[in-house]
Amino acid sequence: MSFQPVLPQSGYSGWVFLKRTMERQQAVQKSLPVQQRDEAYFRDRIGKADTAEKLVSDKRLLRIALTAFGLEGDLNSKAFIQKVLEGGTLKEGSLANRLANKQYQKLAAAFGYGDFSVPRTRISTFPDEILSQYHVRSFEKDIGTQNNTYRLALNAEREIPDLAGKPTSEKAKWYSLLGNPPLREMLQTALGLPKSFAAIDIDQQLSTIQAKTEAAFGSPSLSQFKDPAKLDALVRRFMLRSEMQDQAATMSSAAAALTLLRR
Repeated sequence: MSFQPVLPQSGYSGWVFLKRTMERQQAVQKSLPVQQRDEAYFRDRIGKADTAEKLVSDKRLLRIALTAFGLEGDLNSKAFIQKVLEGGTLKEGSLANRLANKQYQKLAAAFGYGDFSVPRTRISTFPDEILSQYHVRSFEKDIGTQNNTYRLALNAEREIPDLAGKPTSEKAKWYSLLGNPPLREMLQTALGLPKSFAAIDIDQQLSTIQAKTEAAFGSPSLSQFKDPAKLDALVRRFMLRSEMQDQAATMSSAAAALTLLRR
């Protein structure tokens, strides 16, 4: 039995309903047999996966690990993931540190295969750490099967405050966001930027993003979204822009169908 989120409405009103019922819906999903079996399997096996090779060789363990970091799309890229894990994060030039998507860096740091003689998988609290993230990401994934806009918004609510609060420069924070595909998509939509925006020079992207962020929220900084009110305003703007895009697409499809009927 798979989890079917209850989303009786779309748009911003549907988002409000989801937020109001999310805690209960998460509890229902977590209690499902498939989730319980995954949790039991991970707790039983992860301590024995003391090398990156052992982790990637167990497809079920690997699926749970990757899902916890939003990287489930790489499930069949075992050699790549093994290299990411074995390189660790403590060496500046490691693969995880060089990749634009910093979820790989988080994955490598969490498991510690390339950084310590004894990986973090042997720590008693490690299963709880990963499984907590796994359940959150699994819920967002199931939400996304019905409404990807909501999945992107949930991801942004979780990821942006963490990124905004990091003790790094504003430029570094923005580059991290631009290197995170779900966050990039969410922000581009909220600011009314086309998908082709990602193809222009990265420094030009940064200056454009900062200018549009300042125009919309009064400041060009990413740090401002540590403020829950500012974050809520960003999510609301994203939701309304997404709704407008959906309506425009529906109208375009209807116009095309009408044109065909008139021929």
